[in-house]
Amino acid sequence: MYSKFGNVGCAQYVFDEMPQRNEASWSTAIAGYVRVGLYEEALWLFIEMWGGEGIWPNGYMLASLITACCRSEEMVCQGIQIHGLVVKIGWLSDVFVSSALLHFYGNHGFMLNAGKFFDEMSERNVVSWTSLMVGYSNYGCLEEVVEIYGRMRREGVKCNSNSFATIISACGSLEDELLGSQVLAHVLVCGFMGNVSVANALIFMFGSCGNVDDAYYVFDRMDERDIISWNSLISACSHNQLCEESLQCFRWMRHCNEKPNSTTLSSLISACTNVDELKWGKGVHGAVVKHGLDSVCVCNTLVTMYSASGKCREAELLFQEMPKKDLISWNSMMSGYVQNGDCQIALQVFAELLKTSKFRNHVSFATALAACSCPEALIEGKSIHALILRGEFHDNLLLGNALITMYGKCGSFSSPCELQNFGKPVHGYLVQASFESDSYVQNSLLTMYAKCGDLYSSNFLFDRLVNKSVVSWNAMIAANSHHGRGEDALKLFVEMHQSGLELDQFSLTVSLAASAGLGFLEEGQQIQSLIIKLGFESDLDIANAVMDMYGKCGEMDAVLQMVPESGNRSRLIWNTLISVYSRHGYFEKAKETFHQMLEQGPKPDHVTFVALLSACNHGGLVDEGLSYFSSMTSEFKIPPGIEHCVCMIDLLGRSGRLAEAEKFIAEMPVPPNDLVWRSLLSACRTHNNLDLGKKAAEHLLKVDPSDDSAYVLLSNICAVNGRWEDVNHIRTQMKSIKLKKKPACSWVKVNNKVSTFGIGDNSHPHSIQIYTKLKDLMNMIRQSGYVPDTTFALHDTDEEQKEHNLWNHSEKLALAFALLNTPTGSKIKVFKNLRVCGDCHSVYKYVSVAVDREIVLRDPYRFHHFREGKCSCLDYW
Repeated sequence: MYSKFGNVGCAQYVFDEMPQRNEASWSTAIAGYVRVGLYEEALWLFIEMWGGEGIWPNGYMLASLITACCRSEEMVCQGIQIHGLVVKIGWLSDVFVSSALLHFYGNHGFMLNAGKFFDEMSERNVVSWTSLMVGYSNYGCLEEVVEIYGRMRREGVKCNSNSFATIISACGSLEDELLGSQVLAHVLVCGFMGNVSVANALIFMFGSCGNVDDAYYVFDRMDERDIISWNSLISACSHNQLCEESLQCFRWMRHCNEKPNSTTLSSLISACTNVDELKWGKGVHGAVVKHGLDSVCVCNTLVTMYSASGKCREAELLFQEMPKKDLISWNSMMSGYVQNGDCQIALQVFAELLKTSKFRNHVSFATALAACSCPEALIEGKSIHALILRGEFHDNLLLGNALITMYGKCGSFSSPCELQNFGKPVHGYLVQASFESDSYVQNSLLTMYAKCGDLYSSNFLFDRLVNKSVVSWNAMIAANSHHGRGEDALKLFVEMHQSGLELDQFSLTVSLAASAGLGFLEEGQQIQSLIIKLGFESDLDIANAVMDMYGKCGEMDAVLQMVPESGNRSRLIWNTLISVYSRHGYFEKAKETFHQMLEQGPKPDHVTFVALLSACNHGGLVDEGLSYFSSMTSEFKIPPGIEHCVCMIDLLGRSGRLAEAEKFIAEMPVPPNDLVWRSLLSACRTHNNLDLGKKAAEHLLKVDPSDDSAYVLLSNICAVNGRWEDVNHIRTQMKSIKLKKKPACSWVKVNNKVSTFGIGDNSHPHSIQIYTKLKDLMNMIRQSGYVPDTTFALHDTDEEQKEHNLWNHSEKLALAFALLNTPTGSKIKVFKNLRVCGDCHSVYKYVSVAVDREIVLRDPYRFHHFREGKCSCLDYW
C-alpha cells in the first residue's frame, strides 16, 4: 500500500521489519522504488535479494528492473546485463518481460536491436507493438512507425490508446493528413476518441498539416484536458504563424486555472518571431520570468525570437545571462548573428564555443561556414574546413553543401568550372555510396550545379526527381534567376504554385528577385499580393525583397512608402534604402541616410559600406568615398572585402585617377579577382589608356581565360585609338577559342507584353514603324543641336556608316517602340543588359525634351532618369 502511493520511507520501514520475505514482497519493494524514480536503489535491492537470499526473480520483478534501466540514461549497461539474465533463467518468452526489453532498446536508440528482438519474440501483445512504434517515433523513423501500424492492422492486432497516439503523431510530423484521416476513422471505430492522449495527438496532427480549425474542433469536444492538450493547441497556432490566436489560447488556459510549463511558453515565443509581434514576445518573456520557467529550452527560443526580429543586442544580453547553456543555445546565437549580417561576431561566438565546450555538432560547423561566406572571411572558412576534416563530420552531407556554398561565395573558385570540378567528385562518391537517391542529396547536387551555372545538369536532376520538394523548386528558381533567365524563373514559380506546394519565404524572395532583375513591375506586384494573402508581409527578408523589387523597377516613391519609421528599421532596411538611393542617383540622400543610420539605427556592416561606396562612385564623390573607406576600417573595424575594393577601384578609375587605382590594387588586403581587373579595364576604356588597359586585360584573362569582356573592352580601346589591326587581331583570337561577345539587348514592357530588341534588330513585327520613328527622332533632335558621337561606333567604317550603326543600338529601338505604343506624356521605362553607350545617353536627353516625357533607362549599374534634357546621373556614369 505504502509503495503504491509513493510513500517509500514507510514502505522501506515495513519491508525491513518483515521477519520473513518472499518473492512477492521483494517484487513489491523493487516496483515501488521504480515507481518513484529511485532506479539505482531498485537495482541494489535486487542484487541484495539475488545474491544475499538466493530468491529467484519473477516476471513482474524483471519487467520492473528493465523499466528502471529504460528510464535511466546511466543504466544502459545494466539493462543489457539484465537481458542476459533473462535469457539465462528462461524468462524471455514472457510477453511482459520481452515487451519491457523492447521498450528499453527503443528508448535508448538501439533500433536495429529492437527490430531484431521484436522479430524473434515468440509472443507479442499490443504493448510489444506499441513499444516498437514509440522507439521508432522517438528517433525520427516515422516511415517505420507507419509500416508497424500497417502490420498491426494486417495481423489483426487491436491498437490501444498509445498505439493510436503514436501513429497519429507520426502522421503529423510527416504532414500526411490523408493517412491521418484514415487513422482517425480507425480511432472512431475502436472507440478511443475520448482518450486524452489520442485527442492531443490529433490536435498536433491537424496543426502540423495546417488545419487549425479541425484542431480547435477536437479540443472543444474533449471531456478532459491536460497541460499537453493546451500546449498542442498553442503549438498548432504557433506552427501556422497565428500569433494572436496563440496568445488567446494562452489567456483561455490561464482563465481555466491551468498552469503553463516551459513547453507552453516556448510555443508562444515561437509564434512571436516577426518584428510586428515582438511586443507580444516581450510580454511572454515577462511571463517566463514571473513563473520562473527560464529553462534552457525556453531561453533558447527567446534568443531565436530576438535574433529573428533583428534585435541581436537583446538576444546577446539574454544569452550572456543564461546560467546554463546547451549546444542549441550556442548554435541559436551564432545563427542569429549570421541572419543579421554580423558574421564576424558569429565567428567570435563559434571560437568561444570551441574554447569552453567539447560539444559541437554539424549544425555548429554549418552555421560557422555560413558566417564565412564572403571573401574577407576565406581564411577563417578554410580553418573551419580543417577542423571538420580532423573531426567526425567530414562525410556529413549538410557540411559538404555548406563548404561548396562558402567557397563559391568567397570567390575561392576562380570560375564556375572550378567550383564544378570541386563538386563533381563529390557527386561520383555519392553515386558510388548509393546516396544519390536520397532526396536531400539530390537537392544538394541540384543546388551545386545550379550555382555553377550548369543549368543543363541541374535541369536533368530536377526532371528526374519523383517527388519535387519546396527545396528542389526553390533551387531551380534561384538558379535561373541568378544566371539571367528571369522569365524561366518566373515560369517555374508559377508551376510550383500551381502544383499545390506550399510556398515559403525563399520561394517568394527569389521570385521577387527574378521580377526585379527583369524590371517586371506587374509580376512583382502580383507576387506581393500573394505574400499578403499568405501572411508573409511582416517577414523582414520578404519586406526587403519587395522594397528591392520596387527599387529595381524604377518605382522610387513605392520604396519610400514602404520604409518604416527610422526607429523601427532593421539593418537590412537601412542598407536597402541606401542602395536604392545610390542606384537612382540620389547620392546626397544616400549619405544622409547613412548618417541617420549612425544616429538612430544599428551599426553599419560591410553591406552598408558597399552601398555607400557605390553611391560615392556613381556620384563621382572621390574624396568622400576615400574618407568613408578609411572610416570603415579604422572607426567601424570592418575589414575591407572584395566588393569594397572593386567600388574603390571603380571610383578612382572613372574619375581618371588610374595610377592611384593601380596602386590600390597592389596594396589590397585581399587577392584581386576578375571584378577588380574588369573594373580597371573599364576605366581604361573610359579614359583611353591603352597601356594600362593591356595590363588589366592580361590579369583578367589569367583569372578567367573565358571572359569575353577582357577582349571586348581591350578591342574598344584599340578602336577608339584607331588601331584597327589590333582590333582585328583581338576578334580573330576570340573566334579561334570560340568566344563570343555577350550580345546587347534592351526590352520594354507595353500592355503586359515584353518586347526585346538586339542591335539592328529587324525581327519585330513592327520593325518598319520602329525605324521610321527612329528617323523622325533623329531629324527632330538634330535641329536641337544633337551631334552623333561616333567614337562609340567601334567598326572601321566611314563616318556615315558609323552614324547609321549608332542608330541601330538596342536601347534606341526600344525607345522608339515605347514612344509608338504608350500614351502621350506617360513615363517610359527601358531596360538594358549592358552599360548604356554615351551616344544613346545623349539621344535620350534630347528626346526627353522633344517628346516632353520622363524616360527611365536601367542598365546593370544604375538608373538614368531623363527629364527636360537632363539625366539624374549628371552625365557621370
